[in-house]
Amino acid sequence: MKKLLVTLIGIFLMIPATSHAQVSDTLSAKNLFGDLSARHIGPALMSGRIIDMETHPTNPRIIYAGTAGGGVWKSNDAATTFNSIFDDYTQSIGAVALDPNDPDNIIYVGTGETWTRNSVSVGDGLYKSVDGGTNWNKIGLENSERIANIAVNPNNSNEIYVAVLGALWSDSEERGVFKSSDGGATWEKILYLNPKTGCADFIMDPTNPDILYASMWEFRRTAWSFESGGESSALYKSTDAGKTWNKIHNGFPKGNLGRLGIAIAPSNPKILYTVIEAEEDARKGLYKSEDAGESWKQLNNDFGITVRPFYFSRITVDPKDENVIVKGGLSGSISRDGGLTFKDLGNMHSDIHDVVFDINDSDRMYVGTDGGVYRSWNGGTTMEIVENMPLSQFYHVSVDNEEPYNIYGGLQDNGSWYGPSRATGGIKARDWNSIGPGDGFRVLKHPTKNIIYSEMQGAENIWRYDVDKKLIKTVQPLPKEGDPKLRFNWNTPIAVSAFHPDRFYVGSQFLHVSNDMGDTWKIISPDLTTNDKSKQDQADSGGLSVDNSGAENHTTIFTIAESPLDENVIWVGTDDGNVQVTTDGGKNWTNTSVEIDGLPKNTWVYHIEASSHDKATAYAVFEGHTSGDMKPYTYKTTDFGKTWKNIITEDVIGFVRNIQEDYVNPDLLFLGTEFGLYITLDGGKSWTKFGNNMPSTAVHFIDLQKRTNDLVMGTHGRGIIIIDDISPLREINKEVMKEKVHFFSSEPFVMTDQSGFDGGFGTETQFVGANSTTAAQIKYFLPKRHTFGKMTLEIQDMEGNVLTTLGAGKAKGINIVNWGFKTKQPKAAKGKTFSFGAFTAPSVKAGTYKAVLTKGKDTFEKEFEVVYDERTGLSAKDRDLKYDTTMKLFHMTEELAYMVYEVDAYTEATKDSNKKVSAKLNELKETLVITTGDNYVGTAEPQLREKIADLYSKVASSYDKPSAAELDNLTIVENRFEKAKADFAKLKSKAKVDDLGLKTYEEFLAE
Repeated sequence: MKKLLVTLIGIFLMIPATSHAQVSDTLSAKNLFGDLSARHIGPALMSGRIIDMETHPTNPRIIYAGTAGGGVWKSNDAATTFNSIFDDYTQSIGAVALDPNDPDNIIYVGTGETWTRNSVSVGDGLYKSVDGGTNWNKIGLENSERIANIAVNPNNSNEIYVAVLGALWSDSEERGVFKSSDGGATWEKILYLNPKTGCADFIMDPTNPDILYASMWEFRRTAWSFESGGESSALYKSTDAGKTWNKIHNGFPKGNLGRLGIAIAPSNPKILYTVIEAEEDARKGLYKSEDAGESWKQLNNDFGITVRPFYFSRITVDPKDENVIVKGGLSGSISRDGGLTFKDLGNMHSDIHDVVFDINDSDRMYVGTDGGVYRSWNGGTTMEIVENMPLSQFYHVSVDNEEPYNIYGGLQDNGSWYGPSRATGGIKARDWNSIGPGDGFRVLKHPTKNIIYSEMQGAENIWRYDVDKKLIKTVQPLPKEGDPKLRFNWNTPIAVSAFHPDRFYVGSQFLHVSNDMGDTWKIISPDLTTNDKSKQDQADSGGLSVDNSGAENHTTIFTIAESPLDENVIWVGTDDGNVQVTTDGGKNWTNTSVEIDGLPKNTWVYHIEASSHDKATAYAVFEGHTSGDMKPYTYKTTDFGKTWKNIITEDVIGFVRNIQEDYVNPDLLFLGTEFGLYITLDGGKSWTKFGNNMPSTAVHFIDLQKRTNDLVMGTHGRGIIIIDDISPLREINKEVMKEKVHFFSSEPFVMTDQSGFDGGFGTETQFVGANSTTAAQIKYFLPKRHTFGKMTLEIQDMEGNVLTTLGAGKAKGINIVNWGFKTKQPKAAKGKTFSFGAFTAPSVKAGTYKAVLTKGKDTFEKEFEVVYDERTGLSAKDRDLKYDTTMKLFHMTEELAYMVYEVDAYTEATKDSNKKVSAKLNELKETLVITTGDNYVGTAEPQLREKIADLYSKVASSYDKPSAAELDNLTIVENRFEKAKADFAKLKSKAKVDDLGLKTYEEFLAE
């Protein structure tokens, strides 16, 4: 017994030691990001895919849009503008529904897109809000992956039905129709067929909530194929609130069925419409029932009705007219004769997924497309886009080194674009430039020339665009005599060499290289894929409806990474699991992923990041969701792939798509996942999700701008998101965590003189991307929040003179305080109107300053440099003249303010005793400041105050030295001021009043 007790004590003592060792070996970033925040720059001019549109049942101004990868958006102004209401949660949406009994407060969101293309994201269950979308709670169905519909009993809010399409890439049990009778607390599966068949569409009879219709769809997608349809696809009806279900196929086509859309006419619930995907092409199309599903008749087989049923199956019936039907499709089709004939909707972005009618006026329609939300006021004849929804779905981003730097990228179904990271008045739609059509992917700037490479899906075209000459040339590799068919991924990798500016790489199953910007090509590898023939039969992809768009091309190269340290080291990753490396420029290749511990074989290599610190080091992101594996996989090698180490921890939720290594600190890594951004400070021992204005959207690619240290993310649903200057993260270590205050190092701050005219007309309802700040940023770290005692932050010159006092950040982690290089505004004389020119604060001179942080009894200082903007071309003499003139006018403004203060005092003192002098003082004041009029239409003649202040504002606000005209004008106002002083001195002597108890000049200014 004693021996056992000793053993147990020994084990007990070992536990905390082991635990402490593990904790001390990590450096978690949890709660340390502080003021480091993301900014969204869009663009929104092409918007992104809309999945579901919903209207409020009683308020026609309220409309909801569920998006493919950008969350849920709400409009309170009839789709003039929308606002995001679901940022913190999974951004892939399947369905939105309002409780008809309390539509202002109770909202349901089912996550997971149900238009099952190859690039769809995934969901994580059902959410509910009881306060109109301010707060959300997940209420179950976590493994549903894709929710197609939600319906609430209009007679009983606790009764909720959810149609679960389920997993796209694998079998799953969480499929079919689910019901809750207690408001979502518990769920019962009331219609289930098998692990491969889910509920694709579901409706409730608006007059009888016990009558339900459910469309069941058998389907499966793999990385190399898609199968729509099977013997389990069927349309079911229940008349007892889901207790029992019966097929309603009388009049349906024979054989297997595919996806079935279902709609009911609200004005006549016996009228039903369905669009059927069938084995026989002639039997596909629109069917109608006039007896609540007892029998069906085919009405229409037009291409616009039958095209791509997996992507377009939504049917909408006008709530007031059973014969007006809208069907999603490439252009969207509308019928006004009960489905006998259709015509296209008005011109808008192609790929129409959902349409809703205004609840009061059917001429008003709202349409969800691959390019955002459109609205029509004339029954769909003409359409206009909603301009403030930044839902662009980027596959890839890159940056250049311009000032401001540009961002390049390609988007799902919206071409390729580039635009600035900052623009006057914010980044507007017109600041973005098209650089290619189709589905856009990688877009790369030539390292030394104003040439841009872009591409469209499957390398169907790869373009070289000379921006200056506006010349476009296609440069994709083409097979030569004797070459096998080239297999290009839908998302074909291209890369530019860091060593030879004209060198350009493209991947098929081979690695192609050009040394003349794509004019000539050579292959420098064998087939680097598994070349598995069973995964190359894309011609038969689609199931009942052949769909060979190129999206399923497989056994291809997917990522290329040239080492930034050695041009002969090139990494290649394939979509079928190979990580190949050459160390001799392509002469020899080694497959390094044959055995990686914990990694399933043939897992897609989504990204390889070649290290900037060691040429033998690389990171490989593996992504298995296309085989139903949702786990995150990222590995690191330090020996050219001989061995790989897992750097993912249980902190990371969601499969990984990209990793970015910091250029300075090799332990600082950024991970793009399906559910947002993760950051590690310790090389992957611990990860923390970044949430400061960063939605839980799919981050498909990350780039790091070396000059600015900006982290630039291409998201698949929320456009471009930037975290400006991540450099503070480089310095956080265990020693810093022990300091009371740690000031982060900084490069000299540039007082940017560049500006421009906003030209903001027409942007009232547009999204405008946020700019980065041009202010000096004082950044410091607090290991814990400051809660007790005073805390202030002053900017001082090196003699200790206080230039300004700023609000000090007190939060745990990174604090950022902005200073715009300004001191205080001059104190202006009081008058009838404002002296707008005096609202300008002067800028400091270039030089060394210090931030002085007082924290309780402790004081901490940080010196920093401020430099001029060299782009102005001003000499030191010019700068001195500008500063001296500015400050002369600044002091004149304050001296005049004190003089007017004195004049007022003497006027008051003499108004009874010496009325003549008092009147003369009044006359003098009328020449010093405006004493009549107002600040707008009653503008009075400007007086000395306005002349000094306006000249001061012009000189202080200009990038340039004072002009000759300004200096001449300065002489005029100086002379006038001197005369006013002399006149006042004479009047003071005539006033003969005793001491007025006036404040001193210093006391007056200090007020």
